Amino acid sequence: MEENTRIELLGKLAAQDEINKLLNQKKKDFLTESIKPGLKDHYLTEGWEIDREFKTSIRVKRNKEIDLAFEEEVWSLFALMGYKFLNKERNFHLPYDKNNPSQTKQIDVFAKDDETILLVECKTAQSNTRGDFKKELESYKGIMEGLRKSIQALFPSTKHKFKFILATKNLSISEDDIIRLKEIQGIHLNEGNIKYFYDLNSQLGKASRYQFLGNIFDGQDIPEMENKIPAVRGKMGGHTYYSFSTEPEKLLKICYVLHRNKANINMMPTYQRLIKKSRLKSVEEFITEKKGYFPNSIVISIDAKNCNFEPANTQVANTISDIGILHLPKKYKSAFVIDGQHRLYGYSNTEYKDKNTIPVVAFVNLSREEQVKLFMQINENQKSVSKDLKETLKADLLWNSDRYDEQLEALKARLAIQLSENRNSPLYDKISVGQDNRDLTIENIKLALKRSKFLGKVTKNKIEELGLFYNGNIDDTFEKLDELLVKSFEYINDTCKVEWDKGSDGLLLINRGIYGLILLLSDIISHLQECKFIDIKKDSINKIISELKTYLDPIAMFFREISEEERNELKGNYGGKSGTKYWRTFQKVVCDTHSDFKPDGLDEFMQQQEKQNNNRAFEIIREIELFFKADFRIKLEEKFGKMWFKKGMPDKIFEDATALASRKNKQIENEEDEVEPWDCVNIIAYRAIAVKNWRDVFDKEYTRPGEEKNNGAGEEKTKWMVKLEQLRNQNSHSYYVTEEELKFLEELNEWLIKKIVRNKYQK
Repeated sequence: MEENTRIELLGKLAAQDEINKLLNQKKKDFLTESIKPGLKDHYLTEGWEIDREFKTSIRVKRNKEIDLAFEEEVWSLFALMGYKFLNKERNFHLPYDKNNPSQTKQIDVFAKDDETILLVECKTAQSNTRGDFKKELESYKGIMEGLRKSIQALFPSTKHKFKFILATKNLSISEDDIIRLKEIQGIHLNEGNIKYFYDLNSQLGKASRYQFLGNIFDGQDIPEMENKIPAVRGKMGGHTYYSFSTEPEKLLKICYVLHRNKANINMMPTYQRLIKKSRLKSVEEFITEKKGYFPNSIVISIDAKNCNFEPANTQVANTISDIGILHLPKKYKSAFVIDGQHRLYGYSNTEYKDKNTIPVVAFVNLSREEQVKLFMQINENQKSVSKDLKETLKADLLWNSDRYDEQLEALKARLAIQLSENRNSPLYDKISVGQDNRDLTIENIKLALKRSKFLGKVTKNKIEELGLFYNGNIDDTFEKLDELLVKSFEYINDTCKVEWDKGSDGLLLINRGIYGLILLLSDIISHLQECKFIDIKKDSINKIISELKTYLDPIAMFFREISEEERNELKGNYGGKSGTKYWRTFQKVVCDTHSDFKPDGLDEFMQQQEKQNNNRAFEIIREIELFFKADFRIKLEEKFGKMWFKKGMPDKIFEDATALASRKNKQIENEEDEVEPWDCVNIIAYRAIAVKNWRDVFDKEYTRPGEEKNNGAGEEKTKWMVKLEQLRNQNSHSYYVTEEELKFLEELNEWLIKKIVRNKYQK
């Protein structure tokens, strides 16, 4: 590389002071410009808005486009991590052909520190979609070596570790593109990874680089590291371990913390909760200000292939332990922290990271499952480990259990986790996993899978009934059922897009909705299998989905045509049985279109629902009638005294009630059982009485809450009594009271009888 070219390229890189200034701009969500007042209208038509007006200029701003925003988000992450050189602008180009310097490649983000150099290609989409990076990655394949040589010529005095990163947002990556990345020794980071490192940086500051480097340089050498340590080798629980004391900085370089989040999804099972800044700060202050220390050991698992133990010439007789020199592995991510991440990282930003030593117990080659088990044993009674995380870790531990019931517990949990962590899943990032708080829960999906026909029934030592997909092999079951659930939800998402996009405000992306859909899928597939439309053992998942779609289409039609009354009826269901209501509703929708689809228990459920609604409606109506009888009489007596019945009644109501009482009494033999005319007044008659005496007697007490401003007097404001009378008459016959109608009655009950709700006159 010619010196002029080298100087020009170095001039396009920002050093530390300039990085700090640029960081303030790049962290913002919007762009700003200072313009002359005469350009104001032009900028406003281009989508800018006024931020502030000065005497001779105007500052305007505009939200960044998604591609620029993501590039600057990645750039800012490396700046926060302490990288010492970063490209100033987007148009940073590196030559890749020394014989033709004009042949250059634009680099979205260039980052350099004392040990590493990163080249980052950023790709984005407006919403979650499948990515295709074949063209970009194959173009790098031919020029990567030339880029390496240009970088070496740009910084000739130091040999750096080099890494190409494909950073994506809202884009999945195919297995073929993963292979292409490996061919150029590159890695993929999605927005989940970027967020994780941002979260980590917010807790650790620049020390987050240790975890980042372990991630991107997994297994690569750290040649400058001094790795010889005096140690004791022993046995515990059938495992070899080393006990030693070393400087924290050495561990920080080789250790990796398996945080339970999407950044480490390919390393399952993972088990650590994210480091907490407040706790880290207290550890740091304890070390620096109080000169404190921690006598308890940090527990790690270490890779035996990359470490060596040299026994000393002098040993202690009659002991199974021996002493010697341990050669720590000089590789990134060659050890995993099981316990003590806060103690270790508490040293990372202090002067004591290479001046103090900390005690360590290093187990050799613990499997990931054994690490999880040890972590759980150490933290069994610690409240800081969340219930969700503990349950998820238990599922990992149970995968290889000898017990069938524990295997199925693990299978159900892993299916739920995969639905949330698979970018191709419509439920991606919508389920609470580990410490991620979302609207949907693992427990809800596990419960739906348990009650479905997918998995059958097992006990501790016996498979009592095979499921639609479970054949005794949980790996095979997971593979097929995971694909089925993802593709089924994809179809539901596509055909019910409007409802799906409502998220937690709709009826699908809530626990009750997902619960109902999983059980419906189970019912439909069971029906297809019984009718021999499919053969689950032989047919591909795509074949099963193609048959399934016809039975899912009525669900899409239901959500396109759903009335507000139906929506409120479903949405108003809460509690333990609310998921069942959604499930049965979905069954009924499919059954109405496909008469051959007759799931067990649907007819009985609908009949039971009708009976329950009708019984409750009758109770409320009876209570209201008794209330009217007592309250109307009190109010009329207060107004008219002893002549209340004659003066308060409309003529027709008076005549009808008197005549009806006379007819009833004529048939009654026992005088004590005779009725009065007031006993013969029905709901619609009470309405007529209220209208006749509205302004003086009933206005303030019988105006329904929310209808105070309605135009008209008694006729208008007592229409609710007409609806009440209709329900009373219908309830006497074989009428099914809907959830919406029952809700109307419950509201009347809360207002008239329970006095929980009041109108504005009653307050």
